[in-house]
Amino acid sequence: MKHEHPKGEPKRMTWLLFALMTALFFGLYGVFLHTGQIGMKDPDMGRYKAFLFVGIAYLLAAVIGSALMLLAGEASWSFPAKGAFWSTMAGLAGAFGAFGILLSFGAKGTPAVVMSIVFAGAPIVNAFAAAIAHPPEGGWGNVQWPFYVGILLAAAGGCLVTLYRPGS
Repeated sequence: MKHEHPKGEPKRMTWLLFALMTALFFGLYGVFLHTGQIGMKDPDMGRYKAFLFVGIAYLLAAVIGSALMLLAGEASWSFPAKGAFWSTMAGLAGAFGAFGILLSFGAKGTPAVVMSIVFAGAPIVNAFAAAIAHPPEGGWGNVQWPFYVGILLAAAGGCLVTLYRPGS
């Protein structure tokens, strides 16, 4: 997919491919995690055992993978405090989110229900958090009504998928 950039250069939409790839992987995440938890064959501690392997996967992909990319790109090994802090906060948010999913599974939630709520709720939280971190130009009074409709539709979609999931 290409769109013309204002300067006449083609604008690649590689970001969309990566976003769809992420949706695919996050969409599989809950099912894989729940299957791993069950596969641990430990009703009390299986979720924590599964989470340990999530951490190992993060070590392999995020730490080692990033280090290799930095080395290959001959990047500077300078890490400004603000960037390091917020990147660490992002990692903690992701880890606590994954942990919350495991706790939900341990409390008898199923991937179909838990992940529907998570992925309907996450865009709502993201929309408001992003707008607070980077306020809309002209203030909240300039936010167009389709934004609020989108929030309501995301919430309604999460509810509908949860209530009417296959097999319910």
